[in-house]
Parts: sequence; structure tokens; C-alpha cells
Amino acid sequence: MSTGISRLTVYFEEPFWVGVFERLEDGRLSAAKVTFGTEPRDGEIYELILRQYHALTFGPAVPAAEKAASRNPKRVQREVKRQLQDRGVGTKSQQALKLQQEQNKQLRQTRQRAQKEAEAERRFALKQQKKKAKHRGR
Repeated sequence: MSTGISRLTVYFEEPFWVGVFERLEDGRLSAAKVTFGTEPRDGEIYELILRQYHALTFGPAVPAAEKAASRNPKRVQREVKRQLQDRGVGTKSQQALKLQQEQNKQLRQTRQRAQKEAEAERRFALKQQKKKAKHRGR
């Protein structure tokens, strides 16, 4: 039986309030993003968790290290600074959301390409049919 940890972070991202649900199971983190219009009240958040949590689409899971025991704050600050210089800004949940966005983009491009090819084939078949109809009229 696996245990999981869920966390909700609500923040203001111009011009909307955004909630990021993080789910940590078996050392893997997945995230889902919910956009609120105005600043959500506690009751609205609670109702969202109760009624719509199961319907959230979590992105693919990325490996995440579990938190270790507390360490020297200055050392932690130096390590964070070093990590930010190496990889850039972004939390694990933001990286998970970005990965989900990229996968959705690739899926959308594949679908659009297939639709475009089908439309081109349909037009070609229609032209051929018109050609044959003209030829028969001779």
C-alpha cells in the first residue's frame, strides 16, 4: 500500500488567482493547475477539493526527492543559490506542468497535421472526381 501527500498552493498570477495541486506518491510528483477568477474563499477551495479533485487532470509524474531532516539554513541557502544558477528558476510542480503542456502541444500538433492531411486528400479526391466527370462528357 502506497502513501501519498497532496498539497495545494494558491497564488496570484496576473490577472488571475491560480491553484496548483501537487501529488507526491512513491517518490514521484505530479501536478494539476486550476485557474480561479477572483481570489478564492476558503469555502470555495474546500468545495473544489471535495467535489472536483477526482476530475483534475494531473500531468505526468516526475521524480522528486523527499524532504530530509532540517539542516543549517545558511548551507541550504547556498545550495539553493547554486541550483538556481545551474538550472534556472522553477519548482518541481512548475516543471511537471511544463512537461504536461509540452505533451498536450505535441498531441494537438499531431491531430492538426492528421486533419490537414485528411482535408488535402479529400480535396484531391474531389478534383479527380471533377476531372473524370469532365472527361466523360466528351
